Amino acid sequence: MLSETIFTIQNNTDFEKMAIRVFQHQYINCKVYQRFCNLLGVTKSAVTKIKEIPFLPVQFFKQEKIVSSSSNIQQVFTSSGTTGSITSKHYITNLDIYENSFFKGFQHFYGNIEDYTILALLPSYLERENSSLVYMADKLIKDSKQSNSGFYLDETTKLIETLKHLTKERKKIILIGVSFALLDLIENNSIQLNKDTIVMETGGMKGRRKEIIREELHQILKKGFGISEIHSEYGMTELLSQAYSKGNGIFYCPPWMKISTRDTEDALTYLETNKTGGINIIDLANINSCSFIATQDLGKTYDDGSFEILGRFDNSDIRGCNLMAL
Repeated sequence: MLSETIFTIQNNTDFEKMAIRVFQHQYINCKVYQRFCNLLGVTKSAVTKIKEIPFLPVQFFKQEKIVSSSSNIQQVFTSSGTTGSITSKHYITNLDIYENSFFKGFQHFYGNIEDYTILALLPSYLERENSSLVYMADKLIKDSKQSNSGFYLDETTKLIETLKHLTKERKKIILIGVSFALLDLIENNSIQLNKDTIVMETGGMKGRRKEIIREELHQILKKGFGISEIHSEYGMTELLSQAYSKGNGIFYCPPWMKISTRDTEDALTYLETNKTGGINIIDLANINSCSFIATQDLGKTYDDGSFEILGRFDNSDIRGCNLMAL
């Protein structure tokens, strides 16, 4: 099965071969994606290399049911969104693939989950059971097998006591949270962490605070926690994989995920590295939905495969791609 070989990718050649196979599978099995490709004049047999694969605008996850499998839906992940807005829906037919992706991705960048205590400044699973981020955090917390791992968004006093205790014991800690919660924590409390403690922001002010650029956010957090680097997680409802940054806002992908950039005025023109453009994502873990997604993020890619997020499109829709009513 394709889903079993995705996580065995070792190099660019493996990735390209798998990407072509996944495209062919999704062209046949995802009717929305097939119609989108056909409107661009791209057929299954016409694609022989990655650069010929069309990227589906991420907004289609708000408008259509994007599935490439006939299996029953096990879970529907939804974006948070603002009140009254249309949220993205990601229909998951195999949760094992998602769990494989985030566990193997975490291990790829950080090693054994059981080495860490996971402290999450995120809504608990019961509050946001349809959040893919919260689902991942819940599983990582449980698999860490550490008694202090857990959700602490509304338990600041307990969190601070736990941080002090674990810091004194020199335990390995990952404090993961949305940006506004991490800022709230350091503004209202004096916290100095061990230099090895990992503070990981997942982005998002969610209307709770004024949006600030990543560099400013990281400077504030580094000073507040007394550490030298802030880590970041890059993911979204429409993906089943995550990229991670260990500092300076430079992200790296696991072997089954790749980032490229497109021209902001012509969505079908792809850019070389070191040029700012729209972020396109290939996430092969999305085997049962769509692995080729044109996001609303702006960024740059670099020669070593890393990337940086610089902002978002001003318009609510990506120009050049959202041309048809399916």
